[in-house]
Amino acid sequence: MLETTVLMEWLEFAVRWLHLITGIAWIGSSFYFIALDLGLRPSVQKAEGVGGEQWQVHGGGFYHIQKYMVAPGHMPKELIWFKWESYMTWISGAAMLILIYWLGSELYLIDPAKAELAPWQAVLISGASLTIGWLVYDFLCKSGLAGKPTALMVLLFLLLLAMGWGYNQIFTGRAVMLHLGAFTATIMTANVFFIIIPNQKIVVADLQAGRAPDAKYGKIAKLRSTHNNYLTLPVIFLMLSNHYPMSFASSYNWVIAGLVFLMGVTIRHFFNSHHAHKGKPWWTWAATLVLFLAAVWLSTRGQEYQTWEEADARALTPYEQRFAAAEGFEDIAGLVMGNCSMCHSRDPAWDGIGTAPKGVMLETEADVARHAKLIFLQAGLTNAMPPPSASFMEPADRASIVAWYLAAEG
Repeated sequence: MLETTVLMEWLEFAVRWLHLITGIAWIGSSFYFIALDLGLRPSVQKAEGVGGEQWQVHGGGFYHIQKYMVAPGHMPKELIWFKWESYMTWISGAAMLILIYWLGSELYLIDPAKAELAPWQAVLISGASLTIGWLVYDFLCKSGLAGKPTALMVLLFLLLLAMGWGYNQIFTGRAVMLHLGAFTATIMTANVFFIIIPNQKIVVADLQAGRAPDAKYGKIAKLRSTHNNYLTLPVIFLMLSNHYPMSFASSYNWVIAGLVFLMGVTIRHFFNSHHAHKGKPWWTWAATLVLFLAAVWLSTRGQEYQTWEEADARALTPYEQRFAAAEGFEDIAGLVMGNCSMCHSRDPAWDGIGTAPKGVMLETEADVARHAKLIFLQAGLTNAMPPPSASFMEPADRASIVAWYLAAEG
């Protein structure tokens, strides 16, 4: 069992690392091409079909980049496609969702105080809900709203708020934020998979067949790419939100997520305007600050941590009961509460800590049973917690945590 736990932890690390690497590649190429497209200038040489060009310098080299309004007159021998960055980001993200939130649904996904769900029910809702955004968004894009980008983005924003509110009725706070990120990322990757790449392949097929490509396919792909550009920054925050309990451990987490989306729009508007040589709209930073302060204020108005009494009253799951019933549990609970509750509590006593790190509470025996695996990994198998400057745990204490956990796991 020890080997299985360790391997699962390293598997989560590997998938998370892959997700980070592919995400950087996707975001980097997306930001680069949007900035390039906005910064193009009329071709000096006025080459046939070229709608704009740009000279760039990087890494000691000079680059002359040209963009064709529709497509070149002939198919080049080599054509680089930017798609796998997006696909692998989504695939690795989906793998993380499965490993952490689906396999660990009783700890990270289900909130019994909100809805009594069996793990399979929570997983089914989680997976099915991610398709809703793409179906509605794609319908709106094809409904004639493509020519009204502002109205389209407002409707998408309202959809995101509605989904956030819905998630918050059944899932834990951290799952709410994570699912909104996955919900949005699914829209972005679906844009690439179902619209952008197929449209580009149509243009390529026309070139290969000697036909004149239709410009509409490029325009549609560019619109979806622009939408992805504005959604990127909020997605980054949402995927990292489990590090910030002030954002997710609030009954207003779905509103905070909405404010983060608006901040992403204002920030991207500044840079997109700058890259397009339309000036620097500094007002966007003032608007971003106001939105940020509103999020900070909301985070202090809706903390949803359970009280000690509520935490103890909530029935342990059969899996959690195994740890509470294991030999030595009372000693372990006392050890953990004595060393960890100054930070991991509803009202942290450690100076400088306003909310429990990652929202993990370790004040009651029920808390300890619910977070057995985290305690085992952080304070038993490793000495990551408590921090060295605040640790009074001896090697024998950590060994007892390991023995308790392995005994419960059988």
